[in-house]
Amino acid sequence: MGLLKSIDELIFPEALSGTQGINRANDNSCQIDADDDLDAIRTWLSEYQDSPQTFRSYRKEAERLLLWALIERDKPLSSLNRDDFIAYEQFIADPQPVEKWCGPRFPRNSDKWRPFQGPLKPQSQRQTLVIIKSLLNYLVEAGYLAANPFALRRRRLPKADKDEQIVERYIEKELWDFLYNFIIEQTPNSKREKDHYERNRYLLSLLYLLTPRVSEVSSHTMGSFHERNGKWWWHVTGKGNKTQRIPVNDLMLEALSRYRKYHKLSPRPELGESTPLILNITGSRGLTANMIYRIAKQFTLSAAEKLQEDDPIKASKLIQVSTHWFRHTGITHQIDNGIDLRFVNKNARHSKMETTSIYLHTEDDDWHEAMSKHDLNTASGEE
Repeated sequence: MGLLKSIDELIFPEALSGTQGINRANDNSCQIDADDDLDAIRTWLSEYQDSPQTFRSYRKEAERLLLWALIERDKPLSSLNRDDFIAYEQFIADPQPVEKWCGPRFPRNSDKWRPFQGPLKPQSQRQTLVIIKSLLNYLVEAGYLAANPFALRRRRLPKADKDEQIVERYIEKELWDFLYNFIIEQTPNSKREKDHYERNRYLLSLLYLLTPRVSEVSSHTMGSFHERNGKWWWHVTGKGNKTQRIPVNDLMLEALSRYRKYHKLSPRPELGESTPLILNITGSRGLTANMIYRIAKQFTLSAAEKLQEDDPIKASKLIQVSTHWFRHTGITHQIDNGIDLRFVNKNARHSKMETTSIYLHTEDDDWHEAMSKHDLNTASGEE
């Protein structure tokens, strides 16, 4: 391969096209119309055409990997193995030779264009590897590749800089299930207890399913829910006074309808309705952000008190929970449940995909699971 070209202008020999890649699936069940690696990458990228920023970010990473494979390894993408990906991780931290791979920004059709501007910082390395893993998973699921060599990776992703640490203020799934069940299994005996019960149940759903900031809960009305073509959306104005929309799934719609009916409102909000998003006990007015914080704090403290005797460690974590933890928890669980990172990014309303990637915790789980092999009895398993 000679001069570096962008993926838009790339032409390469048949031997490097990937039509005979070692890792190509050979069961004739390919679900995409792709004869070679470049076609497969373009099909993957087409899934993100409706999100220009994500498309550009994903194209950049696929382009870098493909060019590196062709030029530095003399292999098509579909022949890369685990050792190649170890080498690529080292490469993105220090692309060499610099004059070939790095340079200032130029138009993609310029001879001065280069894939990198310089070595990637740890957080950018992490984002690169997340995107590559997503690409390879897609190609395996599509029946184009036989396996994902990146899935064999057991090293931690590059550590983020001090101000870019992985989000830790979230509730793990097991503890979340306890909190959720604690709230919904309450048995109110009086009208006032019932008022609190219905509000707590609704607030928990709202904070977890829509992942709002507490200020957004206090500042919005029921009229911010809109129905379009049979689907409901929450239109929220948040940071930077930007208005964006978030899908309202069936569980959230059910929680909203239940809360509204309790206050003798119609099950669905009307367009432009001025009823506050969450109401005081009497249903006469909305709540301040501070009051919403105190309500959430109170029911998490009550749950912690119930858990204290059986599991004081988890109870101590619940004691720390604030309203913003619910935002972190909802975003983290969306990723853990396999929701596409681009949709999680939209739900979280992050301006950069890198911000969303700090909610990835599955690598820690793999790391911890691997340590189960580190046994005090070194002869365990031997006969």
